Amino acid sequence: MLLSVAAAAVAGAIALLFLLNLTFSCLCEDVRFVLRASKFGLKLMKIYLTKRVLTVLDRFAQRVEANPHKTFLLFEGRPYTYRAVDSRSNRVAQVFLQQQPGLRAGDTVALLMNNEPDFVCVWFGLSKLGCAVAFLNTNLRTRSLLHCLVSSGAKTLVVGADLVDIVEDILTDIQNNNISVWVMGKSCTLHEVNTLADKVEEAPDSPVPGSWKSAIYLKSTFLYIFTSGTTGATLVLKKKFSASQFWNDCRKYNVTVVQYIGELCRYLCNQPKIEGEKNHQVRMAVGNGIRTEVWKEFLERFGNIKMCEFYGATEGNIFFMNYTGKLGAVGRTSYLYKAFLSYRLVKYDAQKETPIRNEQGRCEKVGKGETGLLISPVTKLNPFSGYAGSKKFSQQKLLEDVFKKGDLYFNTGDLMSESQDGYIYFRDRIGDTFRWKGENVATTEVAEIIGMMDFVEEANVYGVAIKGYEGRIGMAAIILKPVQEFDGKKLYDHVVKYLPSYAYPRFLRIQESMEMTGTFKRKKINLVEEAFNPMIITEPLYFLDPSVKSYILMTEQIYNQILSLKIKL
Repeated sequence: MLLSVAAAAVAGAIALLFLLNLTFSCLCEDVRFVLRASKFGLKLMKIYLTKRVLTVLDRFAQRVEANPHKTFLLFEGRPYTYRAVDSRSNRVAQVFLQQQPGLRAGDTVALLMNNEPDFVCVWFGLSKLGCAVAFLNTNLRTRSLLHCLVSSGAKTLVVGADLVDIVEDILTDIQNNNISVWVMGKSCTLHEVNTLADKVEEAPDSPVPGSWKSAIYLKSTFLYIFTSGTTGATLVLKKKFSASQFWNDCRKYNVTVVQYIGELCRYLCNQPKIEGEKNHQVRMAVGNGIRTEVWKEFLERFGNIKMCEFYGATEGNIFFMNYTGKLGAVGRTSYLYKAFLSYRLVKYDAQKETPIRNEQGRCEKVGKGETGLLISPVTKLNPFSGYAGSKKFSQQKLLEDVFKKGDLYFNTGDLMSESQDGYIYFRDRIGDTFRWKGENVATTEVAEIIGMMDFVEEANVYGVAIKGYEGRIGMAAIILKPVQEFDGKKLYDHVVKYLPSYAYPRFLRIQESMEMTGTFKRKKINLVEEAFNPMIITEPLYFLDPSVKSYILMTEQIYNQILSLKIKL
């Protein structure tokens, strides 16, 4: 009898779960995701209570101890074991330890290096001294590079041997900021620049005393990130991404997981189709920014790869992950998820570039399926740490008195929508930034660079969408100074010198005046909609042509070649 009752209870439970799963089709996956997130939260709570921080470096040390001869990095066909990387990072630490004055725990060191094993060795070596490391984007040039370097508070800069020429243009400014420069090479002709590679070879590989890490706490700065990066067990590195060799490399190194940005997936889909494209061991791809049509084609061509699209930012306090693989979504939400991470989608005025407030001065939520501005409450349990450097940039990301007096929300700057079945979709980015080639472009920064030209009175920079491309490409509307003429060659030389390639304004229109908002901001809505169509725009319109190294007049032929992808951008 007891056995029959137990069997009936189990059968009933199974039936209930089945019915729940029919009603809430992703219930099991929701529960699994929340349990994993809760497990991570408990780990953070343990760290908070015990005040013992387990860093990336600690994890690496555990791997060295457990698997010293296992391959940690693969670079250009050469393996680097955990022990080898550990030993070389010890040598890096010893070099900086022996300098007078040497680096100490709490110091910040900036790192400007391409993908190579020494990137990791230098990073780990500096971390062993208790230093925070600032990863600098290798695409940055001149003022942008100097800004990131200075804002990180670094007093030491380590540069890859192949990137010395980037630093040369601003070396005087760097040194005037009392920042010492080290090149990961054995020789350098630049004035007062130290070499590192030769000193590393001569240094002992003895470990740095563990007491050096005693100054590291839960809120200690470990990294400053200005660009994307990844860590894991065995990691395959290449200096540059190669779409034509990508799958060959995956097969060669038995890669099982890849990290992507949407642009990367598009590059792969644009490659000519060949036999055996699904012949690989990649089972999962993790990343963000992939368009729905590219996502679909990627799966059709390259096989049943689980795509883990996610949404988040290093400075943000909200995160989404599409753990079910729903095509086109950046994440999934549920009642279980909202119990841990709260957010709101509020009405937004695109013309005024601000959230809409009602008569009581409060924001209003949008309905399911409607597009709204994504905001997240700032609380003790869900803080907003802000940016390094000036606090005013952090303050600009906060909204006060949103739903009631005294509340505080983080403004993500992203327009999103939530479907009836609980999926989150990215719609657009607002404000003074847009994304191109997987990078964030600051429109105010680009406008300042263009404004340095002697013939430019005013510049308004924005991003425009092009079918077949991820993100938005840069465009600028400018007003010329009185009695001045536009010089396409001069502007091209200036842009190439001062901006990273992804931030170049590829299109330019010359206006006599600019529309302003009620708060004296330059209007961009109509400019974005008209984009670079010469059949609509009657004003002078130019296209940045790298083949002639100048801005040239935009024609209907060039326009059609861009849309048909005959001209690559």
